[in-house]
Amino acid sequence: MTETGISRRNFLGTGTGTFSAGSLALAWLLQQDDAQARPAKPELETPTFDQTPKQPHFEPTAKAMISLWMQGGPSHHDLFDPKPEMKQWDGKPFPGEIKYDNAAQASSKVFASPWEFSKRGECGMELSELIPNIAGVADDICLVRSMKTAVNNHGQSIRALTNGRVLGGRPSIGSWLTYGLGSESQNLPAYMALIDPGQLPVMGVENWSNGFLPAVYQGTVIRAQEPRILNLQPPGYLTGNVQERSLAFLEKLNERHYQQRPGQLDLDARIQSYELAARMQTAAAEAMDLSKESKSVQQLYGMMDGGTTAEYGSRCLIARRLVERGVRFVQVFTQNQLWDSHGSIRSGLPAACKKVDKGSAALVADLKQLGMLDSTVVQWGGEMGRLPVIQNDAGPAKIGRDHNTYGFSHWYAGGGFKAGHIHGTTDEWGHHAVDDVVNHYDIHATLLHLFGIDAPELTYKRSGREQTLLDGQPGQVINGLLA
Repeated sequence: MTETGISRRNFLGTGTGTFSAGSLALAWLLQQDDAQARPAKPELETPTFDQTPKQPHFEPTAKAMISLWMQGGPSHHDLFDPKPEMKQWDGKPFPGEIKYDNAAQASSKVFASPWEFSKRGECGMELSELIPNIAGVADDICLVRSMKTAVNNHGQSIRALTNGRVLGGRPSIGSWLTYGLGSESQNLPAYMALIDPGQLPVMGVENWSNGFLPAVYQGTVIRAQEPRILNLQPPGYLTGNVQERSLAFLEKLNERHYQQRPGQLDLDARIQSYELAARMQTAAAEAMDLSKESKSVQQLYGMMDGGTTAEYGSRCLIARRLVERGVRFVQVFTQNQLWDSHGSIRSGLPAACKKVDKGSAALVADLKQLGMLDSTVVQWGGEMGRLPVIQNDAGPAKIGRDHNTYGFSHWYAGGGFKAGHIHGTTDEWGHHAVDDVVNHYDIHATLLHLFGIDAPELTYKRSGREQTLLDGQPGQVINGLLA
């Protein structure tokens, strides 16, 4: 692949008001149709980029991925990584060194988890009382207790886990997957991001950015409220033949305009978006119509429970429906800093868990009962965990935990991950990952492997250099995570 004259700044500056979905990354079907109608192009001609299905390097176990992204950093101490020996130290000075992110509110007093853990499932995985539904699918998940990025701020750690580096301007893993494999969907974008109604996550649109990859690989945002895609349906006076004639005329104008400006990938993406937007009028509306689901399925996802449980559960169900219809990569976000438990963790953490516990577990169970879990990766986690000591020592109701990126927990299910398995450990304080450490670049190499991709071989030439998701980092496939 060779880089061609794309101005990412120009693309981002003008890319917020497309015909339908608010994202220029909707594009690909027009290019697919053209590819069938036109003769093969000489190798020396400027390459084109689209989202038609592409062959992996080897036989994959995963075909799609749903990332449940817990913005802010869930406390592994209180959810996934029990340290009962800390109870005898509760409130006493920590007998070691701690790297604080917020020194002004720092405390050296040990904070043992106030919540109980118990063994769940046939695998005996110890999980917190705060997540009873996730605990109910313990036999289907692979719990990684030894995640590490070692960059203590939210933005840098999000970038590390999303695009492989702490620097901005790089493609997210969803963009790399759709660049490498395309999509099975004929009528929907390959990469979709379901945002929370409360607030955009930290880093905003950078979370689903195409970075330096061509614009067609950017994620498409799905709103939390109806209409989930703005301007998808035309007004009545533009429907039917009127719209068809308008789009046909627009296609001719766009084709002529593009022929005069070959190689402008952002322009190519915008032109392609119109055709997919037209097809989405039926496909997207159908995919997001949850009334088509049975009452039992809606109950499974907590949609009868009301409040944030129902809202989050509905987005998890939409994610399943999108993957079921061929979408390659879906992200479901929680709001900005929902899990950032610097204070009032005794009230804030249970509320966050109540929001996501039922829908997250339902997604795993539902995919399994539909026979889709074996080929769909579900990822759950945030950019960091928390420290083993008190932050904001202002009384039991106000205390919290500071950031910790040196050892924290994620869990994965399906797509070739080992089920009912615990991988890695942190030290006796849950501060540092010590055994079977999984760095961000290791999990990236492992995920690409499950999709049939050899990470160093998925390249894009930019500024005369072959770029990859790992970007020269020593990412290794973690075989201990694989079924």
